[in-house]
Amino acid sequence: MSNPILRAEKLTKRFQTEAEELVIFEDLDFEVPEGRRVAITGESGCGKSTLLNILGGLESPSSGTVRSSGFEVTALGEEELSRYRASHLGLVFQFHYLLKDFTALENVMLPAYMAGMPKKQALQRARQLLSDVGLEGRLHHVPSRMSGGERQRAAVARALVNSPSLVLADEPTGNLDPENAALVRDILFAVVTKYGKTLILVTHDREMAAMADLSLRLTREGLIPS
Repeated sequence: MSNPILRAEKLTKRFQTEAEELVIFEDLDFEVPEGRRVAITGESGCGKSTLLNILGGLESPSSGTVRSSGFEVTALGEEELSRYRASHLGLVFQFHYLLKDFTALENVMLPAYMAGMPKKQALQRARQLLSDVGLEGRLHHVPSRMSGGERQRAAVARALVNSPSLVLADEPTGNLDPENAALVRDILFAVVTKYGKTLILVTHDREMAAMADLSLRLTREGLIPS
């Protein structure tokens, strides 16, 4: 068994409303071994995306800790969190968030260039990743000239450009038709496997969850194997 790349301990998230305190999840304990592909499923509104955001340092828990890649994520300040996400995380969301005035190549290379990678090297890596996701013929297309599936594949390539140790994906096929969803699903698993990355994804897609090494269902009782 590989060493855990991520460990969550006593993770709790509550929201306070005027009428009551809502407990989204409480005292979650789990770990993810390096190189594994883990799917998190569950009913709508159960807190899957909130949990993923906490694991990525995009949101704070009410209590508990997250440790990943040698960092205690839940103890980092904003500047440290930005560096952690830039160096160790690849993020894929339901919406692609590509910059509309930049080409696919520019969108993918930009995070690497901004992190200090020489421009020539960043472009070379971006070209390779876009080829990996089947977009070698779309390098110079802006998002408006790409299909929804192509935009999402570019987002997958962008998530890997800084060689992250961990990729987090939140409903990466949620906005796509069945054909494009299947293509993005296969490509995401193929590229994280090719580059030996750990993947944690939130999904309603049963076929995508079935492709994972481990599928966990988030319930009121906690995370249980599904």
